[in-house]
Amino acid sequence: MPHLPGQPLALTMGEPGGVGPEITVKAHRVLKGSGPVFFVVADPSVFSGAPIAIIKNPQDAIGVFNDRLPVIDVGKPASAVSGAANVASAGAVTASIEQSVAFALAGEAAGVVTNPIQKSNLRAAGFKFPGHTEFLEALTASAPMPSGRRRGAVMMIAGPELKTVPLTIHVSVRDAAAAITTAMIVEKALIVIEALSQDFGFDPPRLAVSGLNPHAGENGAIGAEDRDIIAPAVAQLKRDFGATVTGPHAADSMFHPDARTAYDAALCMLHDQALIPAKTLAFHEAVNVTLGLPVIRTSPDHGTALDIAGKGLANAGSLIAAINLAAAMADRRASRRAQ
Repeated sequence: MPHLPGQPLALTMGEPGGVGPEITVKAHRVLKGSGPVFFVVADPSVFSGAPIAIIKNPQDAIGVFNDRLPVIDVGKPASAVSGAANVASAGAVTASIEQSVAFALAGEAAGVVTNPIQKSNLRAAGFKFPGHTEFLEALTASAPMPSGRRRGAVMMIAGPELKTVPLTIHVSVRDAAAAITTAMIVEKALIVIEALSQDFGFDPPRLAVSGLNPHAGENGAIGAEDRDIIAPAVAQLKRDFGATVTGPHAADSMFHPDARTAYDAALCMLHDQALIPAKTLAFHEAVNVTLGLPVIRTSPDHGTALDIAGKGLANAGSLIAAINLAAAMADRRASRRAQ
């Protein structure tokens, strides 16, 4: 169903030397006329050669979207040499994120869709955050959460057939195993359960929790974490919150088609437990969603792809899926507010 918003979605510029500009133009070509309306916060020169309309405010995007790509000038210059990430663009890249989030917090944008950034470039320019998620969490820290929602940025990889959430993300396997606690599992699980209900429409939401060790530890024979940390979290979620949750499950047997019919999302202990099945099933359609923020945020589940930037080879499928998902989430939130 086409998204016909009172507010369009805000797209960030991302790394201008990567595939972000190309997939943004491709997404506009696909979605104009029947898809969600969006605008981009960017240095307009990044889209040289594409039909753009420089607009002053988000609402202007609705009037021009079907003819040209609406762009709000970020006010800082960016280097748009395809295939070459430039530290000089860092100020424009971060300002694009800041302004997009500000539009969403002010209710002028229905949500934020972020194009891929080159984190090494941003760090070289003094960026203090590991990535998008932590930056977005800081930018929205003082904003109130929607009623009945817990705060805490949680990554979900959402595809047509599978939604997974990594409990631990960009840390070594050794450090990840050491960091897992019962309280951590419970808190992240509750954020996921709320999102499954309120943003994805599952009633009741069903969550499967993976184990950490092979065969979910075999009751302590292959590591005690599954028995002593994960199983108590599952029991607490059922007992104290009435959650429809199962586990710990052996991670090697919870992603085949029959297993997936038993849950709506899987909470996995390790980064690769969650991302390998999600990307295998839907590499060009998987979307990175940040749960637990006061604004909607989605992103294509790939990087800047500098090696193919400017060659016309970039697949816009994941960005299009991210735009469509953000629009669907915005529609569902609007419907809930109207009830």
